[in-house]
Amino acid sequence: MASLSSKTKKQKSEKPLLPKTKKLKREKRSLSDLKTLGEQLLTSRAHINNLPILLTFITPDSPPQYALESLLSLQSFFTPILPQLPSSTSSACANPDADPEFIYRTWLRSKFDDFLQCLVDLVVSSQPEDALREVVLDTIMEFVKVGNAGKFHSAIYHKLLRAIVHSELGADDILLDLLATKYFSYTDICYFTFISLEKQARTLEGEDRNLTPDFEDSIQSRLSMELSIQKMHNLLSHIPPMEASEEKLKMWNALGIFVEKSNKKEHIDLEDKQGKSQKSNDKVLSSRGIAKRMKQKFTKAWISFLRLPLPLNVYKEVLVTLHQAVIPYLSNPIMLSDFLTRSYDIGGVVSVMALSSLYILMTQHGLEYPDFYNKLYALLEPSIFMAKHRAKFFQLLDSCLKSSLLPAYLAAAFCKKLSRLALFVPPSGALVIIALVHNLLQRHPSINCLVHREGGTGTTTGTSDEEKDSFDNAEDGSVNRDLFEKAGVDHFNNEESDPKNTNSMRSSLWEIDTLRHHYCPPVSRFVLSLENDLAVRGKTAEIVVKDFSSGSYATIFNDEIRRRVKQVPLAFYKATPTCLFSESEFPGWTFKFEDVNGIEETTGTT
Repeated sequence: MASLSSKTKKQKSEKPLLPKTKKLKREKRSLSDLKTLGEQLLTSRAHINNLPILLTFITPDSPPQYALESLLSLQSFFTPILPQLPSSTSSACANPDADPEFIYRTWLRSKFDDFLQCLVDLVVSSQPEDALREVVLDTIMEFVKVGNAGKFHSAIYHKLLRAIVHSELGADDILLDLLATKYFSYTDICYFTFISLEKQARTLEGEDRNLTPDFEDSIQSRLSMELSIQKMHNLLSHIPPMEASEEKLKMWNALGIFVEKSNKKEHIDLEDKQGKSQKSNDKVLSSRGIAKRMKQKFTKAWISFLRLPLPLNVYKEVLVTLHQAVIPYLSNPIMLSDFLTRSYDIGGVVSVMALSSLYILMTQHGLEYPDFYNKLYALLEPSIFMAKHRAKFFQLLDSCLKSSLLPAYLAAAFCKKLSRLALFVPPSGALVIIALVHNLLQRHPSINCLVHREGGTGTTTGTSDEEKDSFDNAEDGSVNRDLFEKAGVDHFNNEESDPKNTNSMRSSLWEIDTLRHHYCPPVSRFVLSLENDLAVRGKTAEIVVKDFSSGSYATIFNDEIRRRVKQVPLAFYKATPTCLFSESEFPGWTFKFEDVNGIEETTGTT
């Protein structure tokens, strides 16, 4: 053993020449030689020097057969002795005068660390074949299972995830899919995935604050950070939701990590558990306790991730799935309020996508957001009727305006804004608007004055004193009574962003009346049904907006084709017509033919 120690020191002193020597040795060996070296290593300690030779073949540029043969031999060698090896920290401060057996195991530990680093470099490289990378991933996960004295080795797993996140691999690399499909069904792996991603999110957040002012370096760092964020989101979004059913819990490590002290009834921290052996009086947590701990780590991981500068594509993907895949599993969903309110204030399509999650926080978790309806009113633009997520938006808009406690001026502002938009949007949008206006008029009788005003198109002098008093109460006494003297003038301010100052209560829904003459038959028919429903208000149910929110030109056309029509307008001729227009269609006109330069033209005179 003493000779081994001196030999190790000599190798360390000649470290700069080692790569070149190893490369020469690797070129001279064949696949059968590697197999022989592996068999010798497994049979006798006398061939322990075969270990460094096998390590030289586990590189991304090695032939796949050579790398695989070396990997299998070293895995078979390290797996049974790994629980007996000292930790890396104790190996670093080993005493040269210590027991030779301890020095030997310390040296093996250093070689195992080298082996593990080679595996990580190999699995995050895009050079090897996908099949080889899958074998390497399985090998690393086997060491994760038993590498910590037979228990889950979180340090190895954290090293793997950190290498994946900070590598140059794309966000859609097969390695991420392999990790998710093969290992994310195990509860303990998901648990440590949350812990690792939370740490890396905090690290990236610190790096974002410390970006160099140099333009080129800043762009390169930003691109690298965006790629890391995309991969983190890929990992987080592929972790399945936690199930409280005990029979569905699967553990990668048989000893488990979820234990509690039976005498103190307290949870053991993972950091303490890694350095201490589990006592015999410890017991496994119940499924409810496991679910609680998983929810805490899930919450910390997602909150830390959402603090990062998300790329636009990741930002949109997060907002789309947040209300279904994240909020129900958070320990405290209100922690998302800052992220969602910032997203909602951005405007445009980002605000539309944040609306679902923000609505859940307001209605189910008591979030107070005073500017919610002002921001919602600002989203009503013609472009929203062409947005990708318009169907969900219109359904949420209908739900947000359902409360009977809404002020009359607010309901009238939304009703009037939607009616004005009906003049600019496609027919599918007009159908949605009619449905929304129908529901608003059904829910809020206080805005019935918008339906009919006598004497003009807009507000008129025919408004009663009682309606004027209601206007004063609805808009805090800000009504200018001189406006009532102007008949046929629409006082609605379509450019105003504050619903309270739009003068909507002094207007009328003349835009809806114009839709009776819309060029698209389904729109004109729908307006007539609206008039009938308003006549028998007590017997009419609300319209389901979902039935119209996904409409388009194609759906309208298909519905018209399937529609059975009893009467169809046709033109019959008793004789074949000789001209395009007959004289009876133009009274007072006489048509005659004139020959100009050999060309016959038809002219008409009165």
